[in-house]
Amino acid sequence: MKFQGTKSYVATDDLTIAVNAAVTLERPLLVKGEPGTGKTELAKQIATSLGVRMIEWNIKSTTRAQQGLYEYDAVSRLRDSQLGEEKVHDVANYIRKGKLWEAFEASEKVVLLIDEIDKADIEFPNDLLQELDKMEFFVYETGKTVKAVNRPIVIITSNNEKELPDAFLRRCFFHYIRFPNMETMRAIVEVHHPGIKEQLLTTALTQFFDIREQAGLKKKPSTSEVLDWLKLLLAEDMTAEDLKSGTAALPKLHGALLKNEQDVHLFERIAFMARGQR
Repeated sequence: MKFQGTKSYVATDDLTIAVNAAVTLERPLLVKGEPGTGKTELAKQIATSLGVRMIEWNIKSTTRAQQGLYEYDAVSRLRDSQLGEEKVHDVANYIRKGKLWEAFEASEKVVLLIDEIDKADIEFPNDLLQELDKMEFFVYETGKTVKAVNRPIVIITSNNEKELPDAFLRRCFFHYIRFPNMETMRAIVEVHHPGIKEQLLTTALTQFFDIREQAGLKKKPSTSEVLDWLKLLLAEDMTAEDLKSGTAALPKLHGALLKNEQDVHLFERIAFMARGQR
């Protein structure tokens, strides 16, 4: 199974190599990068490219590793026992399967996405070490071991909000998605907004990269944000001349790119200083 990218996802050569290396080694692929660089979308496109199903586990700050395996609903069993329900005699009726269990018992190979693992508690990755390594886990309530029928392709994303344990990192193949350069960004835009006028695209991307390189910026605009911005520019039927007619620093419809007041104020100050020097 070889990942070659898809028509709707521009995969760089180093990313393609990383995906196929992880598949060959049968190791989880740990993908890091700025928010909005396509980490989650990568897993979806791998599944599409390989023609397999994707199982998605979205991690939150309250998510526990055990939830990915299974949960035992003791409260429901107690209630049913009080009501005299027959099913109470089989503990398996009160086992809720998690996303890892779902992936392990799949009759076909699947892509398992563990999305934004760094949102969870620091012990979360350690609690999954053996399960992801051996591709099996023990269910204490039933006394049975759940083992992967087909080893899933595991994609793990992280926004680098906190460091991951070394023992966990050793078990992964790592790839950092670098922010696209101008050439790659043009290819990405062509996928989402085919046929955009060259002059408009050049002017817009020049302004976009200038914003990203501005010193003191709290949150740099991402790939998804520039795509939203371009969608707005096209909807407003703006031209390259319209973009150039903006203030010295703030581009048209900048709310799609700048997402906090500190950054807006930064560019307003730059524009004010530029006007004072004229």
